[in-house]
Amino acid sequence: MGDIIIGSCLCGKVKYEVVGGFESFFLCHCKFCQKGTGSAHAANLFSSTSKLNWLSGEDSVKTFTLPNTRHVKSFCSYCGSAAPSIQNEGRLIVVPAGSLDVPVEIRPNAHLFTASRASWDENLESLQSFKGLPS
Repeated sequence: MGDIIIGSCLCGKVKYEVVGGFESFFLCHCKFCQKGTGSAHAANLFSSTSKLNWLSGEDSVKTFTLPNTRHVKSFCSYCGSAAPSIQNEGRLIVVPAGSLDVPVEIRPNAHLFTASRASWDENLESLQSFKGLPS
């Protein structure tokens, strides 16, 4: 049966499970992913062998496909959180890593489209870190 990986959206209306593992984990720096996330990159897990089961809120998930591209973004229509999508004519599950409620063993495989990388997304490991808000 494989691993069962649970995830949800911010408001909790959308809940899902992925049965099986992920083959890859990519950090995508393309301009579409930057716009779609509002951040430096998207972090998505991919599987062509697992099964996506909606536990609740499937009817709350909306999917946007950018015309004339392969860029697809699914999200909760209530809170806007990124949600899993089925792509490539049903052969690929794409799961936003930030939507997971459980840790996964897989680490990112690679950064993609680094030619589009945000100018401020360099050498960030050297920044001061806080476990919460700075005081």
